[in-house]
Amino acid sequence: MNELLRRRLERANTLYLDFVDTIPAEHLGSRLPGLPSDAVGHQLWCVLGARVSFPKAARAGEWQGFSSPVDRDGSSDAAAVRAAFVQTGADVDEWVAGIDPADEDSLRYVLALLEHETMHQGQLIRYLYGLGIDRPQTWQQQYALDEDF
Repeated sequence: MNELLRRRLERANTLYLDFVDTIPAEHLGSRLPGLPSDAVGHQLWCVLGARVSFPKAARAGEWQGFSSPVDRDGSSDAAAVRAAFVQTGADVDEWVAGIDPADEDSLRYVLALLEHETMHQGQLIRYLYGLGIDRPQTWQQQYALDEDF
């Protein structure tokens, strides 16, 4: 089970790295026009924060609060965001690799993290369409996105 989760989380990390590498850096501060929305970079800030906070909670046996490796205001710095995805991807992989398969509490946190990442990917797809940003090829493949939508 751990290996399956590690592969799926690695795929999620690849998608996020491709997202950061594909979108123009100035769009990290963009919001969906005419709709209540947070900035693109703030979506990524939240993903990164969950990658830090969920393992910490699993290790402690209870929620320890939310913290992100990038400041909310620093989420428009593409290089810092990308570096944080690389680091948190490695940290999460190490955490999941070390989970005892009988540790249901930790596995629940892993599944919650994967759900959280997938939910944000769905939100970011709306940003890509809404802002007219080219979608990364990996996202096209993963989610069978329609180019003519």
